[in-house]
Amino acid sequence: MSGTAVTAPDESALKTRARKNLTRLLLFAIVMFFAALSSAYIVSRSSVDYWVTFRLPTALWYSTAIIVVSSLSAHMALRAARQGNGRGIALWLVATLVLGMAFTAFQFKGWREMAARRMNLRVDKITMTEGVYGTDFSIARKGIPLERVDSLYYAADDPTHTTPLNADMADHWNASSGYFHVLTFGHWLHLAGGLLALLILTVKALLGRYTAQSHTGVWQGVVYWHFLTGVWIYLLLFIAAVH
Repeated sequence: MSGTAVTAPDESALKTRARKNLTRLLLFAIVMFFAALSSAYIVSRSSVDYWVTFRLPTALWYSTAIIVVSSLSAHMALRAARQGNGRGIALWLVATLVLGMAFTAFQFKGWREMAARRMNLRVDKITMTEGVYGTDFSIARKGIPLERVDSLYYAADDPTHTTPLNADMADHWNASSGYFHVLTFGHWLHLAGGLLALLILTVKALLGRYTAQSHTGVWQGVVYWHFLTGVWIYLLLFIAAVH
């Protein structure tokens, strides 16, 4: 029985291809995860009695600018890897790490702003929402905006404000806030994994592990980071469109 011998270069190419395919499979799984959450978000909006729309925290727009810049620095790291510049890889990966931590800081700032408006993941009810009604948030019943007088809510077809809806609203969880936190925190968890990967890649680059011919790890880390940037932009635009 005869077989074809696999040379060292061939084996290396097969390993590289396998690692790249695993990376693509991981990205596909994450896409399906966020697609499922996005679909559930839309279905919930059409099925619940009360829906809260809210102004996105300003910090999230700053974090978006930061992650876009970090994606550019990650690209420069890959470019340095293709040139066999180990110090350049480490320099640009450190820049990406710092920007990733800045993104994280603004994310937490945005979550704190949401908490200040009493829009948390699970515990707050619709009637607890704070802020300027019509600016920071508004509430609709079956798609029709409610009117607010002092702390009482009334249906649009109740011009004399005789029947407040607060008692009916009291047991309703703020679903839109819940989905917002699940989507944004879910993205950050994936980003935290990316930060850890960038740290490991930086150490390996400083140890001279990457060359112009062998830098698959850098490619994986950079592609993953680009992907996270794209996912975040999608999530922000999706949430802004829903609200």
